Amino acid sequence: MLYPVYVHQQEDSAFGAIVPDLPGVHSAADQLEELPAMIQEAVELMYDGEEKTPPPASAVTAYLAQPQYQDGFWMFVDVDLTKVNTRAVRLNISLPEHLVGKIDKAAAARRMSRSAFLAMAAEHELSIKPNA
Repeated sequence: MLYPVYVHQQEDSAFGAIVPDLPGVHSAADQLEELPAMIQEAVELMYDGEEKTPPPASAVTAYLAQPQYQDGFWMFVDVDLTKVNTRAVRLNISLPEHLVGKIDKAAAARRMSRSAFLAMAAEHELSIKPNA
């Protein structure tokens, strides 16, 4: 989703960035080209573990007349909200019956649901760096 980002710089300092639609999300970068990645990281950190999802983006015109946004410029950053959306998605998958039995046994031993166990196993596997 494209969010308006207010960018400011004071003399020879880094570029500072604020995302007015996402209170608390701000970042900085030495090079202007680095700001989109830094904003994405800031959004992910801000919403890490949160059950709420970021609100939709507003039109930049909602902020143009506000005095705190007068000494810089605006840019739009495409924030990948799939990296912070914790809403559960229903899946229909097929697994061998013996594997489902093993999953259920392991989940029960951890006092977890099958879904929670599979999510934990997927997170674990995705965090492992492949051999280069």
